[in-house]
Amino acid sequence: MFYFLSCLIGYAFGCLHGSQIVGKYKKVDIKSAGVKNAGASNTTILLGWKYGILVALIDIFKATLSIILLLYILNENGITGEAQTLMIYINALFIITGHVYPVTMNFSGGKGTASLVGVLLAIDWKIACIGIGILLILTFATDYLVIGVLFMYLSFLVTTYYFFGIEPTMVVVLLSVLSIMKHLENYKRILAREEARISSFFQKNTD
Repeated sequence: MFYFLSCLIGYAFGCLHGSQIVGKYKKVDIKSAGVKNAGASNTTILLGWKYGILVALIDIFKATLSIILLLYILNENGITGEAQTLMIYINALFIITGHVYPVTMNFSGGKGTASLVGVLLAIDWKIACIGIGILLILTFATDYLVIGVLFMYLSFLVTTYYFFGIEPTMVVVLLSVLSIMKHLENYKRILAREEARISSFFQKNTD
């Protein structure tokens, strides 16, 4: 029952899209314009960094709230230890799945980067500091967000194995594969020198 609840809560929160909320407010179909991704980076390209940050915050904290809610339910029912940890990771998997394949957007959403940040913040502060630090360092060092994202997932994989063992790590493997699949076009654009650089995001008009 609680494993199913972990999936249900995660997917429900995952379907709450910051880009969809902001897009309706600004009367812009973010998914159909720019680089055609329903996420914070494309929102920044289309509407400026202020709206991009707003979308990112919504997508971050929906993930954090999902895990906090599940933790409350599990603690109230006396589920702790390894079983609780695995359910939290399963919840994280379905948060990202809900973001990438939301029923509210005909199963075509974003790529889940901001939501993963929210997951890291809720799971463990040490894992969050390492993952977010690597994301920021590699993003600004290469000027490509997708490179920072790739190494954030790799760090999540390593730190999860170190702190929690093999079963949660297998969940992160699934998350990493999903992320790589969703970012294949970005990798191709980098090779073709067509990928938007992070420095260009902050040059957009915010009107």
